[in-house]
Amino acid sequence: MNADKLYLVGFMGAGKTSVAKAVGRRIGWRVEDIDHVIEARERRWVAEIFARDGEPRFRALERTVLHELLPQRQIVISTGGGTFVDPDNRAAMLADGAVVWLDAPLEQIIQRVPADGRRPLAADRVQMEQLFLARQAAYSQAHLRVDASRPVPENVERILEWIGY
Repeated sequence: MNADKLYLVGFMGAGKTSVAKAVGRRIGWRVEDIDHVIEARERRWVAEIFARDGEPRFRALERTVLHELLPQRQIVISTGGGTFVDPDNRAAMLADGAVVWLDAPLEQIIQRVPADGRRPLAADRVQMEQLFLARQAAYSQAHLRVDASRPVPENVERILEWIGY
């Protein structure tokens, strides 16, 4: 696939931010992390936005940032775990660039993501597992699935090969 834009999707803790930075460095593309953009604009952490304003407000902010990034090219975008689950967001991303699903096993996600409140949807592990399973169908619609249990450099190589770099 020849692409001038890359979206990384997947569950929290799958490594989207790390892989995005590594891919961007390798090919000289700008990197944006939707959660980080939201935190910078709101001047507060995602967890605080969830706690004070609720998930619907966060999802609205997420949608706004995504749509602002649509016209940009030569960019790697690390999305939030729920960004690609929204049907409108998913359709926009699939039409706009190459979408890669970083798929990590739940056991690995649980090891990577502490239940300390920094990630609001990870505090309750039973609920987190249900969310993980519920999101699989959406993630599976990405253009490419990459095994996120593999080391970041291997995944970077796989993605670059696939987009023709």
